[in-house]
Amino acid sequence: MGLDDKIKNAAQEVAGKAKEAFGHATDDDSKVAEGKKDQAAANVKQTGEDVKDVFKN
Repeated sequence: MGLDDKIKNAAQEVAGKAKEAFGHATDDDSKVAEGKKDQAAANVKQTGEDVKDVFKN
């Protein structure tokens, strides 16, 4: 996996956490859900990249 992909996945996860926290702070359930969705998507991408790395080695 390239460093660029790792950075993008980490950034997406951090953005998701921020969006979730903002949603909690403003009692906006849709923002909380969006934040959790963004975090889950980042984790899925990261897992896919990890699997690719295993097969490359």
